[in-house]
Amino acid sequence: MSYTKIKSHAKINLALNIVGKSKILHKIESIVSFLDLHDEIQIKKVNQKYNEVRFFGKFSSGINSKNTVSQLLENIEKKKLLKNKYQIIIKKNIPSKAGLGGGSMNAASILNFFIKKKLIKIKKKEIIELSKTIGSDVILGLYLKNLVLKGNGAIKTISSSRKFYTLLVKPSFGCSTKKIYSKVKKFHKPEFTSISNNFMSVDYLSNKKNDLELIAIESYPRLKSLKNFLVKLPNAKFVRMTGSGSTMIAYFNSSESCKEAAKKVKKQFRNYWCKTSKTI
Repeated sequence: MSYTKIKSHAKINLALNIVGKSKILHKIESIVSFLDLHDEIQIKKVNQKYNEVRFFGKFSSGINSKNTVSQLLENIEKKKLLKNKYQIIIKKNIPSKAGLGGGSMNAASILNFFIKKKLIKIKKKEIIELSKTIGSDVILGLYLKNLVLKGNGAIKTISSSRKFYTLLVKPSFGCSTKKIYSKVKKFHKPEFTSISNNFMSVDYLSNKKNDLELIAIESYPRLKSLKNFLVKLPNAKFVRMTGSGSTMIAYFNSSESCKEAAKKVKKQFRNYWCKTSKTI
């Protein structure tokens, strides 16, 4: 049997507020989008006793044998949802500890594949529960649309065709999500209660923020000099860290402006990962 190829797109937070905390996790609300930057996944059914998951590519080193994909397969099997075994090969183009949801989106993409191909039969409520056992943001990857995650966990899509050209810059270090969230001391009053297409406008987004960004900058001071450089780039509409970092993203209206900015960044920060992309 030949492989089926699917894409696992990077997730970005255009704005993020911490609005509270449960017993275990912080409650966040966020405006989320996805990029054409993606990991490449190949899947095929195999006649063997166990599922097989393999990673390769620039950002594959350091991935443990117990990862989001293996966890997904394990949890699916516990529920006896999947009849056959699969070989899954993933080319990692998205860096880890970057705030781009690489691992979570891998799991989401594979789960979405199983559902759409009717290889597993599962109700919506069970999908949500299964996603949560892997990662809090896995469920977002099943949408692949501009959306708003509310503080109560509700997800609402945004009916906007607005696209951004993005310049992603990740320093030579990653941010510890656990460390960043452990330093959250203040909660934000919920803002994204009434959903509007205006959420994707430059005027609206440029006045928003990521509550985790200042914490990350205090924990990793080199992020401050990076952001200061990106803010001064010609035609950058706004600059914001995604997730808990360490990737900073500059947003542009045109591909040309984005590419010109990338040249400047690569010259200034030679050891940093720098990638141009666009929202899908």
